[in-house]
Amino acid sequence: MAEQTDLLVLGGGTGGYVSAISAAQAGLNVVLVEQDKLGGTCLHRGCIPTKALLRSAEVYDTIKRSGEFGIEQAETAVVNFQRMQERKQGIVNQLHQGVEELCKKNKIRVLKGTGAVLGPSIFSPVSGAIAVTFNDKSQEEEIIVPKNVIIATGSSPKTLPNLPLDEENILSSDGMLRLENLPQSIMIVGGGVIGVEWASLLNSLGVDVTIVEFFDRLLVNESATISKELKRTFSKKGIKVLLKSKVTEAEIQEGKVKVAIDGQEPLLVEKVMVAIGRSANVERLGLQNTSIKYNEKGIEVNQHYQTTEGHIYAIGDCIDTLQLAHVAMKEGELAVSHLLQQKTEPLNYKNVPRAVYTNPEIASVGYVKENLPEDKKVKFGRFNFSGNGKSLVYGEKAGFVEVIRDLDTDDLLGVSIIGPHATDLISEVSTALYLDASPFEIGEAVHPHPTLSEAIQEAALDTYGKAIHK
Repeated sequence: MAEQTDLLVLGGGTGGYVSAISAAQAGLNVVLVEQDKLGGTCLHRGCIPTKALLRSAEVYDTIKRSGEFGIEQAETAVVNFQRMQERKQGIVNQLHQGVEELCKKNKIRVLKGTGAVLGPSIFSPVSGAIAVTFNDKSQEEEIIVPKNVIIATGSSPKTLPNLPLDEENILSSDGMLRLENLPQSIMIVGGGVIGVEWASLLNSLGVDVTIVEFFDRLLVNESATISKELKRTFSKKGIKVLLKSKVTEAEIQEGKVKVAIDGQEPLLVEKVMVAIGRSANVERLGLQNTSIKYNEKGIEVNQHYQTTEGHIYAIGDCIDTLQLAHVAMKEGELAVSHLLQQKTEPLNYKNVPRAVYTNPEIASVGYVKENLPEDKKVKFGRFNFSGNGKSLVYGEKAGFVEVIRDLDTDDLLGVSIIGPHATDLISEVSTALYLDASPFEIGEAVHPHPTLSEAIQEAALDTYGKAIHK
């Protein structure tokens, strides 16, 4: 007899386990199927491990500059990459254990294996029964018939035909996290979020870094002014940035990689990292057994994350929305609320903050100049961190805050930040957007002094020509 349950979640990444916990807290019986470890890409191969390494690089950068702060003998500092990796893994392990304990606390049945969606069968008159194949081959396949399914199978790194991944010489972000030693030189193919974060990290640790980007600027989804400032700071640090460039061939030669680039001399580097984005994991899920529509961009869903099979939902990287962990979490919560027949408001993706953990950090929310609707009449406000007291105290005077105001409605339309602690600062304006605050209200709110947040206040006031310190 097939097991019955209220909800089966296919995938135990951030979106998946948050969905499972939300449903269990509401009193549902929940089964979660995960092939690898709970926490998924974000916890084990993405957000957390890379930020742990970036923090080590930030500390090393600070030590190298310690003479500016009156602390000498910085020349004795050395990079112990193995110790950095051990610290990273310790953080990951601690968080992984926490997720496992949360699932146990909420009485979620976690199955280690893969799941495939079945069409109508003897187990169920409608699609949605799940055949679970266990990692432990001694266990027989199990059929589970849930009332609802949430697919949260995530994504995998993309590559190019002329850059086949071997995870030794030509690596994805997964392979980069398994490095035992730092390379002397690396070419990063792709100037998006993943590429620029790794470029910043490796450059800080002394690696010779070259970025090859097909488009005319880094971070094409961010403001052009942000892209320009990032390239300026990268160039100042010694990172070579090749824009409007395309890799045509890569050849392994005596443990190194010779890379041919359109219109330029070939480069010989120790490693190549491919960072051109991620593909939705939609194959081998049994979706062909159902009426669910999907393509290479992901599974098609409505505003409540329902597929064409109304009791089957999909969230996170396996659908065509922002591939961000906090987006997957929120989508999971909203999907659970909907299947519980609770009233929900569709997620406004323009109000979702975006963060890039380079040095300097970058964060934004809402519109940028390049994607503003054509009918919008706007005013830009800007304040440089060089005029902010706390920024000077930190010794981080590069960067700025940029605010966009709608002249007709006085609405806050977007904020972009490049500078110290940008990824933390963005929460203030993300909340302001959510609460429909105007730039004037941000400017009028009392901000403590001296703080970095005063730069947001000044930029908001600057949209009215009322910035005090500009």
